[in-house]
Amino acid sequence: MRVVVLFGSEMGTAEAAAQCVADELSAHDVSVYDMTDFDIDDLDTDAFHIIVCSTYGDGELPSGAEPFFDALEAGKPDLTGLTFAVFGLGDSVYGDTFNRGGEIAAELLMARGATQIGEHGRHDASTGIRVKDMARDWARALPSTSDAVSVS
Repeated sequence: MRVVVLFGSEMGTAEAAAQCVADELSAHDVSVYDMTDFDIDDLDTDAFHIIVCSTYGDGELPSGAEPFFDALEAGKPDLTGLTFAVFGLGDSVYGDTFNRGGEIAAELLMARGATQIGEHGRHDASTGIRVKDMARDWARALPSTSDAVSVS
């Protein structure tokens, strides 16, 4: 199974989490891309996509993810058949906007017909849990289905 890990980051934490997810799934054909370097035309329904996205400002997408999702909204591609999972990063001290970046990413992909698989991961910077540890655990727990990714 081909796995494409896309990260959107402001300070680099999502990039580190994306690499941990990729390492955990190394039994598969895994590629990691910064969303700023990934074209929406390269989204492939034969691959499983993992979005690792931080939250910035008042619950917004990080600047590293904005061009990708702006292009997604402008191009309006039909993503029916595309499966994805989301691992979001945020801080619960921000209340209602906690982890909103990952939620926005999921909403925009689903609006184009993509299907979210597994539990939406939500790291909270206010906890003592290291983002890298949680990213590995989350990746390990992704469901084993023919439509997603088989993790052993």
